[in-house]
Order: sequence, then structure tokens, then C-alpha cells
Amino acid sequence: MYSIGQVSEKFSLPVSTLRYYDKEGLLPNIERTSGIRKFSDRDLETLHVIECLKKSGLEIKDIRQFIQWCAEGSSTYSKRQELFIKQKENVEKEMERLEKTRAMLQFKCWYYEQAIKDGNEDRLKSMLPDKLPPEIQKIYDFAHE
Repeated sequence: MYSIGQVSEKFSLPVSTLRYYDKEGLLPNIERTSGIRKFSDRDLETLHVIECLKKSGLEIKDIRQFIQWCAEGSSTYSKRQELFIKQKENVEKEMERLEKTRAMLQFKCWYYEQAIKDGNEDRLKSMLPDKLPPEIQKIYDFAHE
């Protein structure tokens, strides 16, 4: 069993957030001894899932629904699977968006490195949009898709 302080440290979460999760019904099986929360390994696994869902953009009310489905048992497996499929798709879309952002940043780092070497942007401007070095062209094109 773990204290709220230990869990707070382990997850890098404020104690207030853990209390909030408990208040919101996200930790329905948490034990209390004289009013003090004691977290089991099962509660820690639940916290890992909660944090994953939060980072994927799911709202607390929807996480609460997921926790409720878990309590309802095997009849909700398909609902739970649908939720994770949807969140996985959302994360993949966000990753693609971030990859394009990274490509633009990478291109601009190269661009300004060259501009500094040249002392101006004349040569670079003449290369845009389709006469860049092959590797840079690939990055540029991906960023502009």
C-alpha cells in the first residue's frame, strides 16, 4: 500500500489532483484507514490509465464514464475498446500534426543556418519552393502538405 504522498511523488502529480480524482469517483476502490487514503497496486494501474486518457485529451467526465464501465464488468468491453480506439486515432492525428510542425522547424533551422553562412537569403529564396537539396526538399514538402 502507498500513501498519497508516495503516489504524488511517483506520478509527479500534486496531492490535490489525487484528492480531486478520488472526489470525482475515478478511484472507486481506494482504501481508507482512519480517513487516510491508501493506494494499492491496482489503484496505481488505474492512475496510469487515467493519466494516459488525460494526456490523450479525454475530459474527466469521460474518464469517469470509463471507470463506470469498468465497474459494470465484461458487458462494457466493446464500449471501452471503442473509447481507446478513438483516443488512439486522436493521438495519431496529433502526432502527425506535430511531425509536420517539427518538419517546418527543421527546415527553418537549416534555412537560417544557410542564411547566416551566406550573409543573406538571396540564394535560398531562389531555391524555393522546389529547388532545395533533396533531403531538405523532402522536409520542406512534408511541412507544406
